[in-house]
Amino acid sequence: MFRFLTAGESHGPGLAIIVEGVPAGLPLNEEFIARQLKRRQGGYGRGRRQKIEQDHAQIRSGVRHGRTLGSPITLLIENKDFVNWQDVMALEEPETPSVQVTRLRPGHADLPGILKYGFDDVRPILERASARETAARVAAGAVARRLLEEFGIAIRSHTLAIGDVEAQIEGEPDWEAVEASPVRCADADAEQKMIAAIDAARSDGDSLGGIIEVRAANVPIGLGSHVHWDRKIDGKIAQAIMSINAVKGVEIGIGFSGAVKRGSQVHDIILPIDQWGERPWRRATNRMGGTEGGMTNGEEIVVRAALKPIATLPRSLPSVDLRTGEEIPAHYERSDVAVVPAAGVIGEAVIAIVLADACLEKFGGDHIVETLRNCRAYLETTGPRGGEGEPPIENEETTEV
Repeated sequence: MFRFLTAGESHGPGLAIIVEGVPAGLPLNEEFIARQLKRRQGGYGRGRRQKIEQDHAQIRSGVRHGRTLGSPITLLIENKDFVNWQDVMALEEPETPSVQVTRLRPGHADLPGILKYGFDDVRPILERASARETAARVAAGAVARRLLEEFGIAIRSHTLAIGDVEAQIEGEPDWEAVEASPVRCADADAEQKMIAAIDAARSDGDSLGGIIEVRAANVPIGLGSHVHWDRKIDGKIAQAIMSINAVKGVEIGIGFSGAVKRGSQVHDIILPIDQWGERPWRRATNRMGGTEGGMTNGEEIVVRAALKPIATLPRSLPSVDLRTGEEIPAHYERSDVAVVPAAGVIGEAVIAIVLADACLEKFGGDHIVETLRNCRAYLETTGPRGGEGEPPIENEETTEV
């Protein structure tokens, strides 16, 4: 099983990640992880923090001579901005008490976090609730992505909307154009309008949300399971996407728009064998977004997420003081105007983690060669039943007990 933990605060010394379950023998290096971290830091509308940090994950365990050992992988990301926050985030009680943050921020974890954990200062909550933690998830997701590449699985994302500006894209996006775009949008006209909308929001001391789409291609049939709620692949995907800061909605395939259509307009017809091409059991459409009954169905996984506007606003919203309950402007620290482009990269990372875990659950193996051999053996059984090739599993001879 692919598991990971992250630790660290936004303005603390750094972020730590432990990744467990990666088979031995997988090629992995720091440069591969750094490329994903750099993609996360890009995007028009980001704040000053991205100019300070140049995220790089140091591999401190679990890799030798460029290949994984099968033991836990430790990654460390330094927070370069910590030098400016050493007193505020000191491990020991400072001689001069630091200024407490008591002006609550609507849309943040401030109020419920303080009440849950018993603090009288917002700082301990906002430090861990910060989206800075997603850098750690992108690092863990890079390890998962490296594993998925061995299975031929490719994960990409692009921006569908920022504010009220929507991209007009038909069919497969131009992925090179997406990577070159400052807002990660394949529609050049929409790109310019998105940039203008971000500039206008910045001038007004406001923020913008939007919609991203993440796609995973070449995913084997049968990842996940129908037998228990917590093993359903679409449930795991939805949970992973919803865990990203600012995400308030998620859909797979046509999602919400399918709710107003008839069944004949929604479900994906299975094509006859002469129309399959290189992969078995192809569909005429992919409205379900690559999942059925809690399992992958062999089509491309397509997931969309709706992000609310960033809750930290230069033009502070009215709020209340934690100590007095009286009205006061909300606390403000530097922030982004729009994080939609970066959210796509984070979405890729969490989907990679879900799929890596599902592949290891299905195919197992302590060494990557064994895991891939198990995958190939399984795929050989996924053709038509009763024809040439492997017989159905239930027809195999078994020993009576």
